[in-house]
Amino acid sequence: MRTLAEYLAEAEKNHGHMCPGQVLGVRMAMLGCRLIGIEEPKVGKRLIVFVEIDRCAADAINTVTGCRLGKRTLKYRDFGKLAATFLNTESDEAVRVVALESSREVAKHLFSHLPAKKDQQLEAYKTLPDENLFRWQRVRVSLPDADRPGHPLARVTCAECGEGINDHREVAREGQTLCRACAGERYYEAID
Repeated sequence: MRTLAEYLAEAEKNHGHMCPGQVLGVRMAMLGCRLIGIEEPKVGKRLIVFVEIDRCAADAINTVTGCRLGKRTLKYRDFGKLAATFLNTESDEAVRVVALESSREVAKHLFSHLPAKKDQQLEAYKTLPDENLFRWQRVRVSLPDADRPGHPLARVTCAECGEGINDHREVAREGQTLCRACAGERYYEAID
């Protein structure tokens, strides 16, 4: 695994700026990988990461791990939490890592000589021990075959819109196969 400084430089380049969320994301990813026995996260597809927030830390986790939505190795669960679960698919070991809310106050206390909250957090998050930044626990992740990296296991066509649906994401309703949008889970509204 590379150094914190190397990952931070890469994360800043990939994300476009450096912020406390980037530092936490890099540290979280480094810790999560170590805890499940992965020393070089970007090699192969043995690592799957579930991120629980769509903010800066998610980009930093991607930077360290190389996990991506398009590779099916990055999974997004919208829980609004600065947390991620790291799964070693070879050993089935998994750990969920959560950023501690208390780290904000620790940063303010230890680095009060710095004028801006952002600067206090940046310095604290770079230097504090993992125990002061995160809580982690071993977990079990049930990952269906249809959610693993690789080619789609199944593909069907929506009876209503005619669009293709991969990997059992369809809905059966009144004898018809529908995509989630046609079944009422649409996040968009057609305007033409």
